[in-house]
Amino acid sequence: MLSEPTTLLDRPRPPSPAPPLDWLTLADAFEVACLVRCTPPPAADVRRLGVGPYRGGIAEFNREDAAHRMRQLLRRLDVPVEHELTMGGLRRRYELHRLSVPREHRSAYASLLDAGWRQGRRELLGGPVPGASTARRLWRPRLAASAWRAALLAGGRHVRRHCLGIRLADRDLAAVLVRGAALLEVPAVLRPGSGCFLVSVSNGEHRARITESATLG
Repeated sequence: MLSEPTTLLDRPRPPSPAPPLDWLTLADAFEVACLVRCTPPPAADVRRLGVGPYRGGIAEFNREDAAHRMRQLLRRLDVPVEHELTMGGLRRRYELHRLSVPREHRSAYASLLDAGWRQGRRELLGGPVPGASTARRLWRPRLAASAWRAALLAGGRHVRRHCLGIRLADRDLAAVLVRGAALLEVPAVLRPGSGCFLVSVSNGEHRARITESATLG
């Protein structure tokens, strides 16, 4: 008598990794992720929104051009966003631009930014790939320029007579900027500061190359 074949229990399989983003989507999502990582979480929302780099779909900027750039990028990524402007201060007035993604879109927004950050960071921090495609050789400097554009718009500027610096609380973003500067053929220096990291490039040719690379055509 033939025995019945033994049935093996299916083991739980880990979810299959999401396919990599195409280069154009990657550049936009990576730049948004860098913009958000340049800013501290909204103080009033830390407890309510919980931890995480994307803060429940809310980001605050004290510069209009940073908020405008994030809105432009999210529009290209088909992510709706609301823009609220408030004024503060007495003698020294300031603007606060608060961008918030509607609740029903926040999960997709966080997944997109997480994928963009991970893939973009891997492209910049990884060394040269032998036999890299033409597209990769073209887009890696563009990703570097995207990171620096976000930092110049939303990071804490530290301008001195001899250098241009960016203050950041995010260690990973600081490393990305240093590596991105190298891809743009600019030496950058990373120094720990008081509760932050300072990435700086010297004035003159190096500063000009960084700012020109980060400028939108």
